[in-house]
Amino acid sequence: MTPDAVPLSGSRFQTEPARLYREMRRDHGPVAPVLLDGGIPAWLVLGYRELHQVTGDPVLYSRDSGLWNQWDNIPDDWPLLPMIGRDQPSVLYTVGERHHQRAGMIAKALEGVEPAVLRRHCERFADELIDAVCTAGTADLVGQYAMLLPVRVLARLYGFSDDESSGLVTALNDMIDGRERALDGQRHLGRSMAELVAQRGAAPADDVVSRMLADPNGFTEEEIIQDLMVMTAAGHQPTADWIGNSLRLMLTDDRFAASLFGGRHSVAEAMNEVLWEDTPTQNVAGRWAARDTQLGGRHVLAGDLVLLGLQAANADPQVRTDAAAFTGGNSAHFSFGHGEHRCPFPAQEIAEVIARTAIEVVLDRLPDIDLAVPADSLTRRPSPWLRGLTELPVRFTPTPALGGNRP
Repeated sequence: MTPDAVPLSGSRFQTEPARLYREMRRDHGPVAPVLLDGGIPAWLVLGYRELHQVTGDPVLYSRDSGLWNQWDNIPDDWPLLPMIGRDQPSVLYTVGERHHQRAGMIAKALEGVEPAVLRRHCERFADELIDAVCTAGTADLVGQYAMLLPVRVLARLYGFSDDESSGLVTALNDMIDGRERALDGQRHLGRSMAELVAQRGAAPADDVVSRMLADPNGFTEEEIIQDLMVMTAAGHQPTADWIGNSLRLMLTDDRFAASLFGGRHSVAEAMNEVLWEDTPTQNVAGRWAARDTQLGGRHVLAGDLVLLGLQAANADPQVRTDAAAFTGGNSAHFSFGHGEHRCPFPAQEIAEVIARTAIEVVLDRLPDIDLAVPADSLTRRPSPWLRGLTELPVRFTPTPALGGNRP
């Protein structure tokens, strides 16, 4: 690793990530040396073409974390362990035919979700959350809304009761932020999933977990527990940030003003622009080189960790010659990944329905909504991995609660 490696931490990932990625590309090219917590070296892929190369070659750039040449330097309490995958037999870290089987099992289980049922759950939970704030005239649309909605919907689809979903939000946020509470969050999530899998093993129902358990390929309960943890983490926090980032864009950009006053035509446009310009999943760990190779002019050694710089690749000037052409209806971004380990299409569709419904319910329910603070005072969570707001304070004319009586 080069002596000028960039620490993958610090306030600039909050305050000016786009500029930071441009500087890294200028100084290091499309593949930059970086340091993770504790000075652990890795490579961050910034180039669109290079990221396409890595994600499109699962043999050379493997998902098998056992290949990592740094395991001897990783302490047992390293906060990034939940994101790296040691001793995690989940779909993220299996390769070859077994990975295809597990990905197929997950996709089929999610495909069984009826679109009308999904929409109904989304609207009900969104209305309940808006009911809790609508009479006050002010709200934090991140803490009181976006951070609560996706996990409640996913928990119901999986088979949890509404009461059981409440403890999952904190656990997920702790795990994903990769800080001192990360391992506790991972353990809480694991216990919750194990209890649900045991319940559905004894009493199947019409839900995602029951369909996973019924898969004919014979997956163990531990494999299904691990996959549920991945599905929940990947489905909740990025979707919550997608909601928050899209609402921020619509509240701060004059192009979307019409949608805030009775229209919906720009919701999809705002959501897609966020995936290009302000994607919730900024960087992903990772891939491991199966042998010595060259990537973007760098000599990558066997066992090196390669991180996927999704947001940096989305903004790569080598392919983004016309910014306008890459927003609108263009979905060639990396926000859902690429290759055989990309987010399954049914999961993408569920996330989009949750996010779009969340935004539409806000527009329906909160008239004359506006930011309650200056736009430049909004802050982001301190994570190089996920980009989301710490809060989104808004004000509006108080309205009565629906109380479950949506027209």
